[in-house]
This record gives sequence, structure tokens and C-alpha cells, in this order.
Amino acid sequence: MVRTPLTPEERERGERLGRLLREARGGRSMAEVAAEAGISAETLRKIETGRAPTPAFFTVAALARVLGLSMDKLALWCAPVGV
Repeated sequence: MVRTPLTPEERERGERLGRLLREARGGRSMAEVAAEAGISAETLRKIETGRAPTPAFFTVAALARVLGLSMDKLALWCAPVGV
């Protein structure tokens, strides 16, 4: 399966998501947050750095739960610019 290249807007959304998650994680370790969310630390690292700009919904939902973020806040933060 060939994946369609991401648009610049999709990459920017992924970077915004990563920044929000990093800020919400605060002083907690990546390994601690990832384990609590049921994902690997490497997956969290990729999301936080924007290398995985379109993570699965359930991954984002698990991270939001662990970090105490509402899905509404995530949706607003990561909405396309100008919306």
C-alpha cells in the first residue's frame, strides 16, 4: 500500500499536536506516559516530534486521557489554520 504524501497543512497539524502533548506531559517521562497510554515510547516520540503527524484516533484518545486533555481542546488546537 502506498501512502499519499502529507500536505504542508497536515504536517503542521501534526507538529501542533506534538507540541501540545509535550507541554501537557510536563516533567513526566515519555516512557511513563507511553506505558500508561498503552503505546510504545517510540510511538510517543514520533508523535511529539511530528514524525507521525497522523496518529490513530485511539492512540490520541489514550494520550489525551493520560495527560488530562479534552478531545475538544485537541481538536481546536489541531484544527486547520483559518477554521
